[in-house]
This record gives sequence, structure tokens and C-alpha cells, in this order.
Amino acid sequence: MAFSTSIDSGIAQLVFNKPPVNAFNSAEWSRIANEVRGLGERSDVHVIVIRAEGKGFCAGVDIKELGADPNMIVPVNKGNYDTFEAIHRNPKPVIAALHGFVLGGGIGIAGAADIIIASDCATFGVPEVDRGAMGGGAHLQRMFPVQKVRYMYFTGELIDAHEAHRLGAVERVVPKDALVSTVLDMAATIAEKSPVMISLAKEALNGVEDGNLEDKYRREQGFTLEAYRHQDSQEARDAFNQKRSAEFDS
Repeated sequence: MAFSTSIDSGIAQLVFNKPPVNAFNSAEWSRIANEVRGLGERSDVHVIVIRAEGKGFCAGVDIKELGADPNMIVPVNKGNYDTFEAIHRNPKPVIAALHGFVLGGGIGIAGAADIIIASDCATFGVPEVDRGAMGGGAHLQRMFPVQKVRYMYFTGELIDAHEAHRLGAVERVVPKDALVSTVLDMAATIAEKSPVMISLAKEALNGVEDGNLEDKYRREQGFTLEAYRHQDSQEARDAFNQKRSAEFDS
């Protein structure tokens, strides 16, 4: 399994563990979405924590799957959409505990979450343009200001946890060995409160956000499909999988 789940004292932990970089294929994204939805429906779950084992939190989608068959972008897009929606629209608060790299689909998870705690080794980025795709901008913009999002999107450069905290996306930055205990302490504080009140609070807060996150992301996904019609997109994926520099004709 690409992840495991445990429940204790009202806190559900969904833990990614797919070496080497927690990059998921279309079927795995679908299973993650279904698991998050299922946890949200359980009466013994008051808070959901999403974290990871390994080098980093999540490197996004499995580019090798897309490199082998570009048509897989459709189920990959659906798996991403369903996962991020399951987190954002979940009746239970979702806390993302991030370490190492937070890329692509990892950004989508973080941006859909209610609270982010990061280790001081965490870095955030959207390398989609360099992989011949779009996506993640809607969720990144839920975390960072518009111009910072565009800078990250166009350059592919990373920002660290302290900069993410300065910009307001991250609630707390802690040493990596304190990440799990910190997020579980925070989750326990929330889990002690009335589940009904917390669920109503989340629904209310979602309702007063600017725009519709899912609609924005769906629009982005349409541009990913358009990108996949261009040879530059295939060349970007081939170059990544072959570990070489891309050569673009356009």
C-alpha cells in the first residue's frame, strides 16, 4: 500500500509511505481520495492528520505512468481532483504535517488542508511547467499571494518552510523530530471540542472563502489537457524520465 491509516482518540492519521519520493499513480490517488472521504464519514474520527514517511511529504504524480501513456492524464487528473476535494470538503478538519519536498500533488494536498505544520526542512514547489503540465495554482494561491504563486509557477523554484511561514501558509515550523508530536498535540486540542460545532465551523469557513476552489482547479486541469496536446509536453516528460535536459522546438 502507498499509505497506511490508524485511528486513536478521535485522531485519524493517514501516512504516505511509497519510496522513494511518495509519487502516486492514478489508482493510488483514487485510493487516497476514497480513504480521506471514508475517514470523514466515521463518527470515531474528529480530526484527520495527513503526513508521510521517507525523504519528503509528496512529490505529486508518478511521471513515469504519464510518460508511458499520456492518456493516463485523465484518470490522474480525476484522482488529484477527488483527493483535494475530499480534503477541502471533508466535514472533519484536516491537518497536513509536511517535511522535505512538497511538490505538485503535495501542494494540492497542503493547499486543500485546513492547517499546515511544517518541519524546518520542508520545501514547497510546483514543477508542473517543467513536466509538461499545469495544475496546483488554485491550491498554491490558497497558501501564498498571487505574485509569489506566479513566480513559483513560472520558475519552478522552491521556497522553504520559514518563507512559507512568513507568508502565512504555515501555522508552525518545528524541527523534523518534533513534527509528529506537534501535529498530534494540535489535533488533540481540536478533537476534544464538539464534533458538531467543528463540522459546522468548517462548512461555514469554506462557504465564506473567495471563489470556489474546486471550480478553479477544474479549470486548471483543462489547461493540463491542452498542454498534453503539444509536443513540448511530451518532450518535458521524456527529458525528466530520461534524466536529461529538455530540447524544445517552439
